[in-house]
Amino acid sequence: MTSSNVARVQTPEPFYANGKRSRDLAKELGISEAELLASHDGPEVVRLGVDMASLLKALPDLGEVMSLTRNEAAVHEKVGTFGKITIAGQTGLVLNDAIDLRLFFQHWRTAFAIEIPDEKGPRRSLQIFDETGDAVIKIHLKPASNIAAFDAIRKRFADPSLEFPRIEAPVSDEEASGRDIDVEGFRAAFQAMRDIHEFFPLLKRFGLSRRGSLDVIERDFVRRLDLSATRNLLERASADAVPIMCFVGNRGGIQIHHGPVSTIKIMGPWLNVLDPGFNLHLRQDLVAETWLVRKPTRHGLITSVELYAEDRSLIAQFFGVREEQSPEDPAWRQLAEAL
Repeated sequence: MTSSNVARVQTPEPFYANGKRSRDLAKELGISEAELLASHDGPEVVRLGVDMASLLKALPDLGEVMSLTRNEAAVHEKVGTFGKITIAGQTGLVLNDAIDLRLFFQHWRTAFAIEIPDEKGPRRSLQIFDETGDAVIKIHLKPASNIAAFDAIRKRFADPSLEFPRIEAPVSDEEASGRDIDVEGFRAAFQAMRDIHEFFPLLKRFGLSRRGSLDVIERDFVRRLDLSATRNLLERASADAVPIMCFVGNRGGIQIHHGPVSTIKIMGPWLNVLDPGFNLHLRQDLVAETWLVRKPTRHGLITSVELYAEDRSLIAQFFGVREEQSPEDPAWRQLAEAL
């Protein structure tokens, strides 16, 4: 579907009736997940207005929730409360202990309040989607959540008269093929970095994607790893009690875990962290490349392990936990260097 008005999806039962995840059912039907939800005819799905910044500011009222951010290969779930929210233009920050998010409102196009009947009680969530109809973030209510606040948010932001936006084809952020890159200029600027947050503006300045930069950074700073490295990383971090940071994102947001990992399990193609308050589900078969990356800062090198898909998009990043303006944890560096 590409028209601005979503056609009704002809199914013999509601999208939630057969127990399939809406993302999986949408794939079977050849539509986006946002289109599937928008096509539902019933009170279970309520279309919300597009004042996304105001919607974000209302989320602390929900109390404890599970915040889910994913891409095609990784699912990142954190339990906690929203708070310490900062909004600057098209960017939002949530820095409230367990819930740590970087949000990019220019990609927030559609939102729904969903209440699905279940024999164990209604399953309630707020779900936000980007211009391609893919989920940016899903906020699932927990037993301790404030149901009255959910009802108030649904009532306040409900706007079923909104025209459903045109679904756009995904656009890669990969640099243009054959474009001349100032390799020496980029290398010099990279080595002169004083803060790790200078890296993304550097990519923009030189017309590089994150993955593309690894092709031109000098080999002293990057090393390709075996695809088993992520499993080894998580198992060693668990065994040695090394706290880590795990970043998983998509066009509209990045969610971050910082702290220990404990229970690491393999289930088919999935590599899982199954801890209270934090779950990570990683499709190992969709990881095409794994890299060790060292970035210069005034506090020394900062080491990350980065996972990329076949299309060179970023799946996940791992760092050591560190205080702002401090060197990285020697235990993390030793773990990463041994991969």
